[in-house]
Amino acid sequence: MAKRLFASVSLFFLSLLISGVFAQTGPYTFDKKIELPGDGGYDYLVIDTVNRRLYVSHGNKVDVVDLETEKPVGNIDGMEGVHGIAIAYDVNKGFISDGKVNAVTVFDLKTLNKISTIPVSGKDPDAITYDQYSGRVFTFNGDSHNSSVIDANSLKEIGTVELQGAPEFAVPDGQGKIYNNIEDRNELCVIDTRALKVIDHLPLTPCGKPTGLYLDRANARLFSACRTNQGMSVVDFASKKVITTLPIGAGVDAVTYDPVTKFIFCSNGDGTTTIIKQESADQYNVVQTLTTQYRAKTMAIDLRTHKIYLSAPEFEKGTKNRIPGSFRVLVYKLQS
Repeated sequence: MAKRLFASVSLFFLSLLISGVFAQTGPYTFDKKIELPGDGGYDYLVIDTVNRRLYVSHGNKVDVVDLETEKPVGNIDGMEGVHGIAIAYDVNKGFISDGKVNAVTVFDLKTLNKISTIPVSGKDPDAITYDQYSGRVFTFNGDSHNSSVIDANSLKEIGTVELQGAPEFAVPDGQGKIYNNIEDRNELCVIDTRALKVIDHLPLTPCGKPTGLYLDRANARLFSACRTNQGMSVVDFASKKVITTLPIGAGVDAVTYDPVTKFIFCSNGDGTTTIIKQESADQYNVVQTLTTQYRAKTMAIDLRTHKIYLSAPEFEKGTKNRIPGSFRVLVYKLQS
């Protein structure tokens, strides 16, 4: 009798594990998948808070998902190798970096129609951001180690900024500066968006190979996610000091932050997202290692719903070979 009871209880708990009841412990849980057609590469995801859309970098196009229905509603296509998307609400334009042809595609935020293609002198434009303070778009060029600068009104390249290293994610502060991770120098550089030059360098030790970057303006802190040491460093950019470094998963790419819940998210290529709670400007704790999907390493957060969105195809087990027709956006929600 005791053996049968033990076996029944064991099977019960095993069924709960298989059904996913115990799959996640922490504030976030899986919500749904949004299937997207095509088998190209993938990179950044960006939320358009005004038009309630999610832009998904995907091969030679950007897929567009309506955030109210969480269904695809169109795309911007005809490119060669999409990386990043920047949004400029004040001029109603979006800007897409097309790394394979050294160009930026411009589109209308309301209609999604293409407006222009701008050749840039930099090689392999990857990260891209819009600085409203100067009215300029900055691409961060992986091969030429510089930034190409575009006037958002004339839609012309007006200059470059030499970075002296391999640039990764970049964020504007809204007051005429852009912070940019320099991956091979383990530092942040600070760009003056009017003068078009680097005006400062912030060391990131013990951070190694920084990728994702987010600016918490309210607390004057930068969150820099790093691959070599598998850590996220918190930087006080006034004192130029690393305040603390938190452990995260392997193969990190993006980092984002929710100023309402005070959660910081680091999306990792090992199939996890590390969730960190900001207790104060200088105090942080890891609260969850969210299981996602192998190589789901880029993401965006909808600050209205607090959902996070990651993209990835499925891969053949133990390889980096993508399974055709398996690309999707993975959605995770805050548990009530």
